[in-house]
Amino acid sequence: METERLALRAFVGSDVDDVARLLGEPRVMRYVEDGRPVPRTRVEAEVMPRLLAGGWWAAHARATGGFVGWFELSPAGDGVAELGYRLHPDHWGRGYATEGARALVAHGFATGLRRITATAMAVNTGSRRVLEKAGLRYVRTFHEEWPDPIEGWEQGDVEYELTR
Repeated sequence: METERLALRAFVGSDVDDVARLLGEPRVMRYVEDGRPVPRTRVEAEVMPRLLAGGWWAAHARATGGFVGWFELSPAGDGVAELGYRLHPDHWGRGYATEGARALVAHGFATGLRRITATAMAVNTGSRRVLEKAGLRYVRTFHEEWPDPIEGWEQGDVEYELTR
């Protein structure tokens, strides 16, 4: 799949170095999982098998071929999928997240989805703005227990959605 500036493709095993660099970046992980960079051993053992199973796209800049990050549109059952993305900070602020998210939303509905959802920490205003620009609408704020609370957890998480 291609957008004006991005090439999105299925992950392959040789993407492990790019994924390890992405998830090893503290700014990328600030508002996800336990808020800590993911060690390469965990990327190899846990993350890559999930990415290779499908629902995730490696994103590369069409102009340079450089790895930008990933986008996710993973099935959640009954015509529903979850949208997600992680971009390396070198590519933040350029509109890539919105461009890729919009492409996956269009792809999802073109391939039969009836609803696309997404969640983010309430304090993650950058990610929330991308979801809104991609057409998703705020549904609710909810609170979950965090085994290892990270900064901003007390403000909860937000859910967004878009229906066909």
